[in-house]
Amino acid sequence: MSRILITGGAGFIGSHLCERLLREGNDVICLDNYFTGSKDNIRHLMDDHHFELVRHDVTTPYHAEVDEIYNLACPASPVHYQYNPIKTTKTSVLGAMNMLGLAKRTRAKILQASTSEVYGDPAVHPQVESYWGNVNPIGIRSCYDEGKRCAETLFMDYHRQNGVRIKIVRIFNTYGPRMNPDDGRVVSNFIVQALRGEEITIYGDGSQTRSFQYVDDLVEAMVRMMATGDDFTGPVNTGNPGEFTMLELAEMVIRLTGSKSRLVFRPLPSDDPRQRKPDIALAREKLGGWEPRIGLEEGLKKTIAYFESLI
Repeated sequence: MSRILITGGAGFIGSHLCERLLREGNDVICLDNYFTGSKDNIRHLMDDHHFELVRHDVTTPYHAEVDEIYNLACPASPVHYQYNPIKTTKTSVLGAMNMLGLAKRTRAKILQASTSEVYGDPAVHPQVESYWGNVNPIGIRSCYDEGKRCAETLFMDYHRQNGVRIKIVRIFNTYGPRMNPDDGRVVSNFIVQALRGEEITIYGDGSQTRSFQYVDDLVEAMVRMMATGDDFTGPVNTGNPGEFTMLELAEMVIRLTGSKSRLVFRPLPSDDPRQRKPDIALAREKLGGWEPRIGLEEGLKKTIAYFESLI
């Protein structure tokens, strides 16, 4: 049994990670300030005596005796991270510093939930971990993109300077149950609009691509990454290499929901990447042959069923 701290543990991904680690018999401390997370996501875990919920903001230090830390705390959808961009940057940077300080003191192993956004609007396709990215440092998305890039820098420097045992995963588009229906992400947007019979909003001409990873596949990758030897830090891409256009995604959602919604087109947002697809060769090599197991149609069916229970 390990004592494990999960920042952002009441969020979409964090709540699934809490479940997994509790199921494996660990003590789990779930840390969240509920800016984007919700108690509803972890309410079913409250009676587990191995689970502890703490309301806390990672921009201020937190003290506990732990063996492992998963640092997930940060709003991850544009509508949320652009709401208060200064706070977003502080969460990524100060949050990383505070959690790394805790890991240094307790000699804990710490995993950073980074993002494919560190690649920006990539000039290399598919994206490999050695690619440095193409990020606009003064754009409206830079609070998130550059915040996560700086967090990776801090992780590497704490590792090199202080010997902190670190892991970095770069998460590509992830979806599944417990997504916030109002988070502005493309999968939740399309599903909610389709279920409500509203127009489905396509930005640009719909030819831009994304790769969609079901949340269970991501959690498996994160747990495997934490279990790797101390000599391997990452970063490692965690995503589904299957690539779909926005039009393909919209048409699949309409078919699976049986919706009569029609498509409408709007201007492409500033700095929105044209292509996004992970190269997962390193993950396959280092994470015990890990690769996504749940295809887009299967994952969408599970996600649609969740949203149907809300709407």
